[in-house]
Amino acid sequence: MKVQSQLLLGCEDIRHAFFTREGGVSDGIYTSLNGGVGSNDNPAHVAENRARMARALAVAPEHFLSLYQIHSPQVVVADKPWSGEDRPRADAVVTKTQGLAIGVSTADCGPLLFADDHAKVIGAAHAGWRGAFSGVIENTIAAMEEIGSKRKDIKVALGPLIRQNNYEVSGDFVDQFTRESDSYARFFAPAARPGHAMFDLPGFIAARVASAGIEQFEDLGLCTYAEPDRFFSYRRSTHRAEPDYGRHINAIAIGG
Repeated sequence: MKVQSQLLLGCEDIRHAFFTREGGVSDGIYTSLNGGVGSNDNPAHVAENRARMARALAVAPEHFLSLYQIHSPQVVVADKPWSGEDRPRADAVVTKTQGLAIGVSTADCGPLLFADDHAKVIGAAHAGWRGAFSGVIENTIAAMEEIGSKRKDIKVALGPLIRQNNYEVSGDFVDQFTRESDSYARFFAPAARPGHAMFDLPGFIAARVASAGIEQFEDLGLCTYAEPDRFFSYRRSTHRAEPDYGRHINAIAIGG
């Protein structure tokens, strides 16, 4: 049902999970633990799946929070529950409020969970290429500092996401990165198709985390595309011409 970070498991009174697609009630292309409220799955199935995830993190279902994600660098602070209809439009969330589980949904993008177990401040970020490129990682760390965290104490874990050997991109995509910095060329490898390249999203995310001054980082090393029985994947669903895809929830909670 979930995979976890050894780094974050060492945080006292902080619980976390990168939920897989296993252990839910959805069927068909959503089998089985689909947490995506934006998917076309049966809403009752999604609600039950999310309730199971909430129980796994020992919070009430109404305290299991996620966002209306827009592939942005925007971060919000959660200090009380919000409804599914009132989800903030952002791609990261931080809190110091006990009893709330904060999370992001992914299906190939990079899920990042943040924890400062000294200040008891946590965060979750959806780091697709757009968000990582535009600063969602740095903004999440800054937002944690604004509510009491110290950068030197923040631990960050990267969960399952698409990896380089399955992530083909266009030449224009490469150009966008290398225009920003020549050093970004190291995140691209030749592709079989002319004019294309293979993008190392986890490597890019790790580099942004390091450049932000975070010294405690763990990449779980898992690929969503490569394990269809275990993970949802937007790109794999696209390649299979499926009409939709399930979403993982990646969440973290303090006490409560």
